Amino acid sequence: QVQFVESGGGLVQAGGSLRLSCVASGITFSLNGMGWYRQAPGKQRELVAGISFIGSSTNYVDSVKGRFTISKDNAKNTVHLQMNSLKPEDTAVYYCNTGRRGEPGYPWGQGTQVTVSS
Repeated sequence: QVQFVESGGGLVQAGGSLRLSCVASGITFSLNGMGWYRQAPGKQRELVAGISFIGSSTNYVDSVKGRFTISKDNAKNTVHLQMNSLKPEDTAVYYCNTGRRGEPGYPWGQGTQVTVSS
């Protein structure tokens, strides 16, 4: 079955950095665009960043442009999210899934918690 395992979250001060990783199994990873999504308490899950199936094209929500970078390693079935200059409003549980434009195709993994203190 399809599985996403996210890792790399934690508690960081505002201005700090974290690098999230997501390992996918059960899909032909190299043929799928991928997205990083997040859900803050009391809010809907939103797409944060997306990447094309070969990793040549990326897209970001305006609030993270210039601070976050998504990358894809097809040899390792892994997608990363480098997060710099973190802000308290980035606090959320972060998930990966297929769908670089916000159209997730599979059940969600457990996610990884990111908490940014002010």
